[in-house]
Amino acid sequence: MTQPSALRLTGVHHVSAISAHIGRTHDFFTRVLGLRPVIKTVNQDDTSMYHLFFGDGAGSPGSDMTVFDIRGAAREHRGNNSITRTNFRVSGAGTLQWWAARFGALGVPHAPIADRGGRRVLDFDDVESTPLALVDDGGVGDAFPWNESPVPSERQIRGLGYTEISVPVLAPTDRFLTEALGLRHDRTYPVADAATYDVHVYAIGDGGAHAEVHVIVRDDLPRARYGAGGVHHVALRVPEGQRMEDWVERLDAAGYHNSGIVDRHYFTSAYVREPNHVLFELATDGPGFEVDGPLDAERLSLPPFLEPRRAEIEAKLIPLTSNGAAGELARVER
Repeated sequence: MTQPSALRLTGVHHVSAISAHIGRTHDFFTRVLGLRPVIKTVNQDDTSMYHLFFGDGAGSPGSDMTVFDIRGAAREHRGNNSITRTNFRVSGAGTLQWWAARFGALGVPHAPIADRGGRRVLDFDDVESTPLALVDDGGVGDAFPWNESPVPSERQIRGLGYTEISVPVLAPTDRFLTEALGLRHDRTYPVADAATYDVHVYAIGDGGAHAEVHVIVRDDLPRARYGAGGVHHVALRVPEGQRMEDWVERLDAAGYHNSGIVDRHYFTSAYVREPNHVLFELATDGPGFEVDGPLDAERLSLPPFLEPRRAEIEAKLIPLTSNGAAGELARVER
């Protein structure tokens, strides 16, 4: 058993969003953002819907944006008690300018490049109006470009950045992040837009653009409701050498009800909702997406316990057809 004081998360593992138009979302993440389609699988709790993973060239932990396919889902009602923005890391001010020009040419809604929390950022929305951003990480750490990406390797998304959440009161979330997950309150910065509010930065492990949770404190917003264009949960990385059993024991000892250990085949997880109702997942780095062989996003990947139902599951899934942004992309690239 690992002592609770030795348990340490290392960064963001993945973020899972909701789409009502999975074909358009697939098109946007691969052809507009240039992310690699890592695997095509299904929601293990509801096999009638796709669960798609998009990441860097290696499908690295910490690079994956995943999307649940909920056809006909209503739009998210935005507000507190939710994940309010997901950041992707790129390298250099010139790269942010390149992306701003690309978004402008493709008609992708975006804001001007700005400074936020000591970093340069470019806010934008995907085809479901999911709030996203590119953040300049200064080129720190390894990068694994995707050779088939429509984006030049030096401009490609390097992985996930920090996650932003919004809560009405800080204290219970602070206790959860610091005592249960072992994060460190690193700094606070103000933001002024329609209202002025504080953002509290919690470092995961050593911190950095890939390893932070930014907590926005707003007492003037309604409570959010899940829907298309929203984010269902954020997963944090449990590194090799640490046991999920020890993390579950730590959550139990701190008084946080959780899912217990869930085997997702590609990684092992535990889910826990913090006191302001934001859903966190802890996920191991291994065994990884190549547990069944080389990455192949064309074939439907199923964990062993679902493999006997392959024919039944495939019959219920609609084909992934590209539309929307693809036509615009073709026009721009001519």
